[in-house]
Amino acid sequence: MIETQSRLPQSRGSKIDLGRDLFHDRRISASLTLSCASCHDLETNGATSRRFDRGISGRRLQFNTPTVFNSVHNYRLGWEGRTRTLKDFAIGTLGSEHVMRDRDRSAERFAADPRMFARFEEVYGAGPNRTTIADALASFMSTLVTPAPFDRWLRGDRAALTPQQVRGYERFKRAGCASCHQGVNLGANLFQRRGIFHPIGGKGPDDLRVPSLRNVAVTAPYFHDGRVASLPGAIRVMARSQLDLTLADEDVRDIAAFLRALTGTYRGRPLRQASVRE
Repeated sequence: MIETQSRLPQSRGSKIDLGRDLFHDRRISASLTLSCASCHDLETNGATSRRFDRGISGRRLQFNTPTVFNSVHNYRLGWEGRTRTLKDFAIGTLGSEHVMRDRDRSAERFAADPRMFARFEEVYGAGPNRTTIADALASFMSTLVTPAPFDRWLRGDRAALTPQQVRGYERFKRAGCASCHQGVNLGANLFQRRGIFHPIGGKGPDDLRVPSLRNVAVTAPYFHDGRVASLPGAIRVMARSQLDLTLADEDVRDIAAFLRALTGTYRGRPLRQASVRE
């Protein structure tokens, strides 16, 4: 179950506040045009509605952007699962030639800003550098958890889910979806072959980190290449390719209803689908 963050000590809170500001600061990109929030919109779904976001050069990124919400509970980060911690993921993203291409320039910019320099000194006892910037970002991202109706249901609130959602949950388990989508994040804790029974998606690695299903109803488009636009469509594709099943329309509707019970809230507001942007 996803739990809300407990009351934080002041020092931890200061680090999170710093990370929150860095998350929205475009000075972390070499071109001064991108922030973390450029691709991870916290006002909607923690990602965007594009099939592929664009990096610093305007070039299309290789994979569809996953939501940043609940990423603290992923055992690996990114579709290929190359990093294990939010801090390492932040370091890799900032240094990526295709995403931020930072090369320590952001540290120099923040060091030249007296207010930001003082904040780093207060939190870390030193000025900004690649490690402290990534640590502050990771501290903030670790707070981005979204409790959902399903969590209340698991704790015993039988009114948290509708009868259709409960039926969908049972079908979700019987069909075998829970074989990969399980644990606190309903996924994101193992790798799986892409297309066990039938091909799925276009070019890309054969093995991918199983994505979390939290907030899946508002994070279209789906899959590593963003090729499926609707939740029912994604359910049908996954059932056929990974389980060799052709689901009845009623089953698809019920499973989709259950998945909507995984849509959580952030700062008291339900997450929602991001607007389509090109």
